Amino acid sequence: MTVEPDEALAFTSSNGVRAFARASEGRDHQVYAVGEATADAARRAGFSAVTMAGGDVESLTELILISKETRPVLHFAGSDRAGDLVAALASKGVAARRLVIYDAVPVLDLSAAARKILASEPEKTAVALFSPRSAALFFAQIGRAGLEDSLGAARLLALSDAVAAAALKARWGRVDIASERSVEALAALIRI
Repeated sequence: MTVEPDEALAFTSSNGVRAFARASEGRDHQVYAVGEATADAARRAGFSAVTMAGGDVESLTELILISKETRPVLHFAGSDRAGDLVAALASKGVAARRLVIYDAVPVLDLSAAARKILASEPEKTAVALFSPRSAALFFAQIGRAGLEDSLGAARLLALSDAVAAAALKARWGRVDIASERSVEALAALIRI
């Protein structure tokens, strides 16, 4: 992995931070993190110059633009992305490149514990979904398990309107959408 000394780093997930930290000792770069969990992961990995966006690629793009970043930006990403940070920055005149450093591999089937609780106590089940992709993967798992009808009593916790829209192809007992795109806002729904 080649990181130029003058590049700023952009991370759109905690997974990207962890993958970078395993592969490189460098911690003296400016870091732009997509949201709170990613910023926390960067700080834990040893970065001190960490700036946090509002939880999506659009807010990360805006953060980098208002920061008046003059250095090239290196975006560490997974193989599956919800948005195109590099294209968004390039369209605004900011030099950027992407380095795919991890692959999010879907789990094909629900765990035995998840199948059991969805089958026996769906009214006590809350399903947290973080992206439209995770919603699609979850529905594939539910379909293979034959548990589609159980969702009618379960609760959906969605990170955003876009996630809820992807998940509303099923009937849910209750749907709650996080007040902002952060793990903390999603976790706060559990207490409601």
